[in-house]
Amino acid sequence: MPDRRAAVAGVFNTRQGRRLEGETTASLTAQAVRHALADAGLTLDDVDGVSAGATGSSLIYDLRVGPAWLGTQHGMSMVFEAAGAIAAGLAEVVLIVAAEAAVYTDRSATAPWTRPEHEFVIPWGMFTAAEFALIARRHMHTYGTTPEQLALVSATIRNNGHVNPDAVYHGRGPFTAEDILASPMVADPFHLLDCAMTSEGGCALVLTTADRARDLRREPVLLLGGGADYFGPAYRHPPAWDLRGRSGRVNGMIGERAAERAFAAAGIDRDDVDVLELYDPFSFEIIRQLEAFGFCKPGEGGAFVADGHIGVGGSHPVTTDGGTMSYSHAGADPQMLQRVIRSVQQIRGECVSGQIAGARVALCSNAGAGALFHLVALLGADG
Repeated sequence: MPDRRAAVAGVFNTRQGRRLEGETTASLTAQAVRHALADAGLTLDDVDGVSAGATGSSLIYDLRVGPAWLGTQHGMSMVFEAAGAIAAGLAEVVLIVAAEAAVYTDRSATAPWTRPEHEFVIPWGMFTAAEFALIARRHMHTYGTTPEQLALVSATIRNNGHVNPDAVYHGRGPFTAEDILASPMVADPFHLLDCAMTSEGGCALVLTTADRARDLRREPVLLLGGGADYFGPAYRHPPAWDLRGRSGRVNGMIGERAAERAFAAAGIDRDDVDVLELYDPFSFEIIRQLEAFGFCKPGEGGAFVADGHIGVGGSHPVTTDGGTMSYSHAGADPQMLQRVIRSVQQIRGECVSGQIAGARVALCSNAGAGALFHLVALLGADG
């Protein structure tokens, strides 16, 4: 039987920057498409599926790749949706692309695209940092997690970006936990350096069947398993740790079920994972994800971080490129897809910095409890 499991055959990141003068979303999209296909050893003639968010149908028309399958999801869900289309025979080669430049000009705001302007937000200041801060503060109250432990997460990730020549904040460090705690308070317990930045950039991935990927120019990286947890629409309702579904699971542990399903589908366990490319909108989310995904017990994430596990030389290296705090936070889809791209590069052994020796399995994630949704994916080498 043909192996129709989805494999990542090509990836590419454009230049990332706080502001990319002379670039537009369209120009970055074109760069990402061209180079991701070249990385895979394919051309537009091979593409019969496109996932590009709201611009996907326009891209099919502009690139003249129709008739083609069209994806409609965002972030890492774009990868899951494309993998399903490939497995079902709806497409053979799917191009996933996301880019953003010259769109958001409010440089004084933190992640302005997650600050919708409606009556439940404007009067009360329920912006992104405050939403995630509600979750962090509850954990601190329940388990005694400290600001110093949060600051260690920030310093670790920002130092990964400090040494990454492709990161927006390359060369800005090194940082200590004291540096993080000395930065201005944004939403207690988050200081400025506990928070993601805003930037511009683009990226693309090429997915195809495992069988076809084995005949292409790069080592295939297989999607081993994935999971998705949703408690509701993101950035519309104030999040609560105790928001409970009919299953009894709570929002504070969102991603727990998704991780369980990802590991079950992959047929592996936590000890098989070599690197964790975790989404880092705010420092506490790393601690929360380590607990939700089963790498430590509930309430033990702060001590786990303090014991040095998450550094590049630790037992569970996290967000090796600098993440949204230091590498890039270019809009919604580009920065979420970065976790998948970095996982692919880790497995290929080609990260320009923070490469984990012998990495064969990577776990990556999107979103968090403050957003009421979480995605988890496991990627691995072929064979």
